[in-house]
Amino acid sequence: MATDTTTKLSVRPRSDAGSRGIRRLRRAGLVPGVVYGGGQDPVAFEVGERELRHALAASGAVIEVELDGASTSVVLKDRQAHPVRGETMHVDFVRVDLNVAIQSPVPVVLEGAEDAPGVRDGGVLQQTTTELLVEALPNDIPENITVDVSGMEAAGTLTLGDLTAPEGVTFLDDPEATIIASITTPDVEEDTDAIETETEVVGEGAGTAEASGDDPGAGEVPAQDGGE
Repeated sequence: MATDTTTKLSVRPRSDAGSRGIRRLRRAGLVPGVVYGGGQDPVAFEVGERELRHALAASGAVIEVELDGASTSVVLKDRQAHPVRGETMHVDFVRVDLNVAIQSPVPVVLEGAEDAPGVRDGGVLQQTTTELLVEALPNDIPENITVDVSGMEAAGTLTLGDLTAPEGVTFLDDPEATIIASITTPDVEEDTDAIETETEVVGEGAGTAEASGDDPGAGEVPAQDGGE
């Protein structure tokens, strides 16, 4: 859901961009980052890991970064995470104009799967698309796109064209080619029926062959009458 509430994040300028300085920052519980775009020079900064984590978890895409007494509206452009611990190692913010639309990827969340008739009949719900590209004003970028799949039948497919975008938001992906979710039907019964049918056919053939073999006269050439 979009929100007009802007999250504030206070950061400090960062002068030491070397690898040794960055390691020092991380040992001190700080995260390095950079703000760029908006026709201004990039600015390197450092921020407390806890403060950054809370800001990124807050609702709304826009963050108000406060640096040296000045503030600027930004959105997260990239976040580098530790491959094992998952903690943030570096962040990139890009400046935005709140009156100019931007493009942003938004997660897709499915709801109502347990009520879908196709699932209740034994089908399996598969989510094909986990993220959609949208365009909207920065404060109108939703946290996620919630999709109700409670009405999906067995073998059903839901595409982007079946969805209605939130007010002020435009979907940028192909509406027909972008499959959001589908329900596959179980084929165990079909395979079992096919095996049983094939077994019956083979059994019938074997029975015929056995019956032919039991006939003592089968394959014998009648004796010729030698005459009187």
